[in-house]
Amino acid sequence: MEAAALLPTLLLLLGLLVQPVCLLYTKAVMAQAASELTRVRATGQSDEACRQYALRRLEAVPEVPLFHVGGPEDWEVVVSATDGGACVEASISGHARPLPLTGAVVRALGEGDPEGVVLRTGTRARVRPDWVVGDYGSWMSMWE
Repeated sequence: MEAAALLPTLLLLLGLLVQPVCLLYTKAVMAQAASELTRVRATGQSDEACRQYALRRLEAVPEVPLFHVGGPEDWEVVVSATDGGACVEASISGHARPLPLTGAVVRALGEGDPEGVVLRTGTRARVRPDWVVGDYGSWMSMWE
């Protein structure tokens, strides 16, 4: 009799513990991809090449509703460079569909829409120091 009450309680607690771990894993992969994306953009790659690079990194997130829903088309990758390419900003967003019990709590704490919970991350980095002047050609001309 005790097992009949204990087993559902243990499964409920396990579900409550697993959901945040899944969302944190997805956010960690997204943050790492955004960080790498700023460095890739600093090398002069096009926006589409940067997007493909980020999508390749985001393949580490399983296509399971607890982690991510919508496939590669759901990922929104935005990268922009300012200040002559010295400052790069990258942001990534996607969706996850949490478990029904924890979904209400997650939606209350975060942003949600009909597809699920919106996961966003972004980073901004100064990829070229102020003291570096000129471009690759001018630096190479010193050594000729």
